[in-house]
Amino acid sequence: MNILAIVVAALVVGFVGLFIGFFLGISGEKFKVEVDEKESAVLEVLPGNNCGGCGYAGCSGLAAAIAKGEAPVNQCPVGGAPVAAKIGEIMGVAADEGEKKVAFVKCAGDCEKANNDYEYTGLTDCAALAFVPNGGPKTCNYGCLGGGTCVKACPFDAIHVVDGVAVVDKEACKACGKCVAACPKHLIELVPYSASHLVRCSSKDKGKDVMAACSVGCIGCHLCEKNCEYDAVHVEDNIAYIDQSKCVGCGKCAEKCPKKAII
Repeated sequence: MNILAIVVAALVVGFVGLFIGFFLGISGEKFKVEVDEKESAVLEVLPGNNCGGCGYAGCSGLAAAIAKGEAPVNQCPVGGAPVAAKIGEIMGVAADEGEKKVAFVKCAGDCEKANNDYEYTGLTDCAALAFVPNGGPKTCNYGCLGGGTCVKACPFDAIHVVDGVAVVDKEACKACGKCVAACPKHLIELVPYSASHLVRCSSKDKGKDVMAACSVGCIGCHLCEKNCEYDAVHVEDNIAYIDQSKCVGCGKCAEKCPKKAII
């Protein structure tokens, strides 16, 4: 065994290791990226779901935008008012308390109330159903397909398909908007949590066609509009819309609706 060769090899390896360590240390100092302390503090406060509901690529993206003043302190829909208040303290600004919102599915046509043109067997995915005849088996071309695309998109387990129709759990919903973007029928929208009355239908067909397709569809009869004393309900394109900024929750629209499309 050549002891000298072993010693030389050990010295060479040690020298190379010291050189690399020294080089990395110098490089780290020279090329290090300065991190904004406020950005780090904001990121710690954010919930960390990385759902994208704020419009940025995860919580780190939002934290950077808030620190730069490019996004408001209440931009996170998941954290809501409590998180906005904490971020406001970090940024030294007042956090406006925006109204809490939740997702709402504008369809009540479940297996019992909605008619089908044919029986479908295949992939249970709403996006896939867009390629089958009439965009799905339901007679109503505006109705919920019940394929669960929105369920898969929700990171908070706040929406489930019940009896063929997607239903939102108001308490679990964080208004991230993932389900809104995922629904190919555009049946889901974000509404105020405090909304007392909503139209659970999206059909723009004429009344007789709606009645042939669904027992609880809006037929555009204008009775809700005529009986609203606060000008909060209007029928457009054969479907009733409720202006939540005017609605006082009196319930007359729901009471007069012959199809019980307003809940």
